[in-house]
Amino acid sequence: MSGLIEGLPDAVALRCLAWVPLYLHPKLELVSRSWRAAICSPELFKARQEVSSSEDFLCVCAFEPENLWQLYDPLRDLWITLPVLPSKIRHLAHFGVVSIAGKLFVLGGGSDAVDPMTGDPFGNFATNEVWSFDLVSRQWAPRASMLVPRAMFACCVLDGKIVAAGGFTSCRKSISKAEIYDPVKDVWVSIPDLHHTHNTACSGVVIRGKVHVLHKGLSTVQVLNSVKLGWTVQDYGWLQGPMAVVRDSLYVMSHGLIFKQEIEARNAVASAYEFRRRIGFAMAGLGDDVYVIGGLIGPERLNWDIKRLSDVNVLTIGSERPIWRQVAPMTRCYGPILGCTQLKI
Repeated sequence: MSGLIEGLPDAVALRCLAWVPLYLHPKLELVSRSWRAAICSPELFKARQEVSSSEDFLCVCAFEPENLWQLYDPLRDLWITLPVLPSKIRHLAHFGVVSIAGKLFVLGGGSDAVDPMTGDPFGNFATNEVWSFDLVSRQWAPRASMLVPRAMFACCVLDGKIVAAGGFTSCRKSISKAEIYDPVKDVWVSIPDLHHTHNTACSGVVIRGKVHVLHKGLSTVQVLNSVKLGWTVQDYGWLQGPMAVVRDSLYVMSHGLIFKQEIEARNAVASAYEFRRRIGFAMAGLGDDVYVIGGLIGPERLNWDIKRLSDVNVLTIGSERPIWRQVAPMTRCYGPILGCTQLKI
């Protein structure tokens, strides 16, 4: 990585390259071997942090094509396609997904295809495998496996570590086990179990520095006060439906509206009536915006066709009169969304 830019020390040249947007990195690699080495180096990620040139993205995986991820760049309204996740599991689904320190993590899950071990065609198995994608080197890598195979579980980032809790293990058996992952040490350790399980999928959100685990169909929320103290059970009576966190506040789509969900109260902020027939979509927060991504339009009484979508709709929460707008649709992925998270690099 020597002589990157004539007349400049490499440390200064690397800071110059750190200002180049991520979508142009493949073109920079064509300049020379030294530029390719610089663009794919951990030092570039550090330089981007030092000069405050980090970018925010949404990472999305849909049912089609299988095991393929795309990044959405909101500043340029464009989609970037990542290499295919090299898991041996076909149609990986029901996994956890988060991002830490510029890396995308895909954890656990099961398959919507046949179980390779038993031939079970109903996807009733779970895996404990963990993959990370480094956006600088643009490579997938296997990481330490979770202690428990699980699918349809809560997965969140807390203080730079990944918390995995609940969900189903093999044969659709619900579990209360919880664990935490240190990405620096590449190690999983057990933490206190959830107080109860429920025979439905669970999800997790982080609000005000605490992990909240929600089970579909249950009004109670399990809150991780700290890793040592474990979980408490709260009955907040929160709305059920697709959720997104924007600026540390929770927003829920329910009854054709977007609500801001406080701990024990809620306020309607915008209509979501246009999505009443849309199912299988992702709802995610990025910046001041709520994104509704992909999914499908199911059959009606007079029309039995199923329309798989690549559409992306955005609602700016901070505006005086929030109005939905469309942005660039996904260019490769379409249909039901299997995973979605935000990432900063």
